[in-house]
Amino acid sequence: MLSKSKAFGGFSVNDIDAAMQFYKDKLGLHVEKDEMGLLELHIEAGNALIIYQKKDHQPASFTVLNFPVDDINKAVDELTAKGISFEQYKNLGTDEKGIAHNDGPLIAWFKDPAGNILSVIEVGE
Repeated sequence: MLSKSKAFGGFSVNDIDAAMQFYKDKLGLHVEKDEMGLLELHIEAGNALIIYQKKDHQPASFTVLNFPVDDINKAVDELTAKGISFEQYKNLGTDEKGIAHNDGPLIAWFKDPAGNILSVIEVGE
């Protein structure tokens, strides 16, 4: 029954307008506010994600959204130039730019204005 469902994800924020500005202006994503006041984050790979305001919002303690990129250094540099700060997780081997060098792909984490954790992850060409 659900195997053909066009599922979508969502997460909360504490300020929907700050989220709209961040995802649209800082990250350059296609974002629309729907008739219920929810944000629809349209991504290349499929269905929209929804972002909704929640009065007692608590940021997730895990990554809620990953952005695959071909060149992580370029992505981190471009986002840093837009004022985005990358997290430092010494236990994950992050370098001075915030890029983790582990056994898996290169990855760097940053937060949205509500404190939700996002990442850019290098997938290569």
